[in-house]
Amino acid sequence: MSQPHLHLSPDALYPFDARGIAKRFRHAAIFGALDALQPGETMRFCNDHDPLPLLAQLQARYGERVAIEYRRREPGEIVIDFMVN
Repeated sequence: MSQPHLHLSPDALYPFDARGIAKRFRHAAIFGALDALQPGETMRFCNDHDPLPLLAQLQARYGERVAIEYRRREPGEIVIDFMVN
């Protein structure tokens, strides 16, 4: 019998700070984190630069399944919510 999905965050919002991950592993780590989310959950992504190539890859890979919404877009501090539909 399978176990039910347990939310570790009561508001279904999971932080992901890419600044602490080696650049060569970042995209794989981001895709893995998004693949682990259930519909209705959000990954709050933080980075030191605007990840435009990553956003294009996310659109190609997930399409409408993942909504992208900037929360902060300032030099040196980018915060984006990736919401799984």
